[in-house]
Amino acid sequence: MKFNIFKRNKTAVTNYEGAKAYKLTPELELYSAVATAGLSDTFYEKGNMRLERIVDLMKKNDPDFVAKLAVYARTKMYMRSVPMVLAVELAKQNSGNAVVSKTVSGVVQRADEITELLAYYQLANERQGTKKLNRLSKQVQKGLAEAFNRFDEYQFSKYNRPAEVTLRDALFLVHPKAKNEEQQTLFNKIAAKDLAVAYTWETELSALGQQEFANNKAKTLAVRAKWEELIDSGKIGYMALMRNLRNIIEAEVAWEKMKKVCDLIADENAVAKSKQLPFRFLAAYREVKLLKSEYASMVLNALEDAVVASAKNINGFNQNTRVLIACDVSGSMQKPVSAKSKVLLFDIGLMLGMLMQSKCTRVVSGMFGNTWKVINMPNRGILANVNEFYKREGEVGYATNGYLVINDLINRNVVMDKIMMFTDCQLWDNRAGGNNLAESWKTYKTMVPDAKLYLFDLAGYGNTPVSVQRDDVTLIAGWSDKVFDVLHASENGENAIAMIKQIEL
Repeated sequence: MKFNIFKRNKTAVTNYEGAKAYKLTPELELYSAVATAGLSDTFYEKGNMRLERIVDLMKKNDPDFVAKLAVYARTKMYMRSVPMVLAVELAKQNSGNAVVSKTVSGVVQRADEITELLAYYQLANERQGTKKLNRLSKQVQKGLAEAFNRFDEYQFSKYNRPAEVTLRDALFLVHPKAKNEEQQTLFNKIAAKDLAVAYTWETELSALGQQEFANNKAKTLAVRAKWEELIDSGKIGYMALMRNLRNIIEAEVAWEKMKKVCDLIADENAVAKSKQLPFRFLAAYREVKLLKSEYASMVLNALEDAVVASAKNINGFNQNTRVLIACDVSGSMQKPVSAKSKVLLFDIGLMLGMLMQSKCTRVVSGMFGNTWKVINMPNRGILANVNEFYKREGEVGYATNGYLVINDLINRNVVMDKIMMFTDCQLWDNRAGGNNLAESWKTYKTMVPDAKLYLFDLAGYGNTPVSVQRDDVTLIAGWSDKVFDVLHASENGENAIAMIKQIEL
């Protein structure tokens, strides 16, 4: 028997463009698929295909890892739908396993997520039409019972809305045991449909909309007064405030009220508590930038301050570290993150890239498509930088010639310590020259042996243009600024999988 024989690389596959790529381990593939899942259509993959792939990948992974990934996605990456999917599918695949109840309890962070999870449970178990929910998996029931014990009357009433599965349905299905007399009274109110009405900013504006006014001027004044009242009351949360900036500005609230809004948006503690995904700031910035208002500049500055605050805990590199940031602006990146969103994968890549750029001292940034172009930006004005990139994306075309980023360094004999590519990882050579990132990286490493390549996977298609089994290549997936925690951990010898496994259930 021969031992010294050639072994074919079993990790080598082709990507969606037919170019050479590399498979991920089951853990890494599940992590990247989950961290980038909006459960809507992507450029190469329909939403149901992604869901089916996630379910299939779960079977290839240890249930404890899946459980920790679900809780990690909900509590660290601020995702909502996908963690519920993981919890329900875990229950289907591991009936009777106590890890299921811990997962269910861990992913339910808001009162409405009890009914959301049950709605998916109903769908996943084909309990439609006459086969409505009449019983639950014991472990799902146990996890939801724990969740029921965490919320008060305001939290329940705030989300007590007509839906396929109501809060009352959930109560009768789960049968949670009240922890005290006060909570039993609350459960009785849910059962009797007698919850107090939660007066939120939505209900107050809705009530105003149903009133009759003598004329448009009277209505305008009433809407302005209501927004001013809501701003002073503090009833409107951070995310709602961000989403309603245009409405507030167009209501022409008093200057001191607008100043109060801006102060809250820029407040460091408020930003931290809000757990906003970075692209939310970009969406708000673009909405406000279109307005012809004296308040627009003030609000844009507040949003820039908010982004700086959100990046406070991102660990950059010292002045001795040379960093290259390359953003993929190819056609496949021009896809909305969800059916209702105006934000594209391309936007997320630019946003994360500029966040990282703001934390580095010696940094070169640019974008690639058919060509690679360096577009250096100041460290300040993160949102303005993203907008500038956005306006210029057509300058490089829409292919995905990522290898040109590394070839440019080789041709100019430039030394970079860290090369960061924000991409969907479906790289290829549209010039039919057989070039690829893996070969270019191999050549560059002969010039700069200590260089490291970071692939920020924004789409989670399950393969990479360079093998991440190399010590000098790291895969980081997701749309949250928490990806930079993984980056920091990788500098200390850890990776995303190690961080997920540290989650306590």
